[in-house]
Amino acid sequence: MSKFGQYNVVLKDLSDASRLYEFELDDLYFKKIDSPEVQKGNVHAKVNVQRKLSVFELQFMLDGSVIIPCDRCLDDMEQQIHYKEKLQVKFGDKFSEEDEIVIVPETEGAINIAWFLYEFIVLNIPIKHVHAPGECNKTMATKLKKHITRQKDDDEDGVSTLFEDDADDDFSVEETQTDPRWDGLQNITENN
Repeated sequence: MSKFGQYNVVLKDLSDASRLYEFELDDLYFKKIDSPEVQKGNVHAKVNVQRKLSVFELQFMLDGSVIIPCDRCLDDMEQQIHYKEKLQVKFGDKFSEEDEIVIVPETEGAINIAWFLYEFIVLNIPIKHVHAPGECNKTMATKLKKHITRQKDDDEDGVSTLFEDDADDDFSVEETQTDPRWDGLQNITENN
C-alpha cells in the first residue's frame, strides 16, 4: 500500500446509497504531503460520497486547526480550519479534470483524495495570517519596529496598524523631516 493508500475512495462498488469516510489529518499526514505551506495540524475530515447517475458527488467537511508561521513575528500560530467543498467525479479512460469534474480511470474504480484534502486546507488559510492582538513575539516585534520607516504619504493600513496590539511599547511612528531638495523631486511623481 502506498503512503496515501488509506485515502483511496472506492467508487466502483458504491450503490445508490451514500457512504461516509472519516480521516484524521495529523502531523504525520502533513509530513507525508511534504509541502511548505502547512507542516503540522489536526484536522478531522468527513467525506460523504453519493452516486448520482453517472457522476459521484464527494462532499468534504473539514474541521480543526493547522500550525503555520505568523507573517509578522514568524512564530508558529494556530489557524482554525472550517471548510465545506463539493467535488464531482466520473469514470473515463484516463485521469484528467474537465469543467470542475475529475475523471478517474474506470479500470481503477477509485480516487485518492489525499491531495484534495490538503488543497482544501490550504485554500482555507487567509492570505494574511497573524497572531491575535498582543500575542506576537515581543522580541521580534521590537526588532522589526526598529527597521520600519514611514513616508508621509503612507496610508493608514500600512505601518501604523502593524503593531496596534503592542500598547505597552513606547514606539510611535513619526514623520521624519526630509531634505527640501528631495521634496521637489517628490512633486515630479505626483504630477504625472
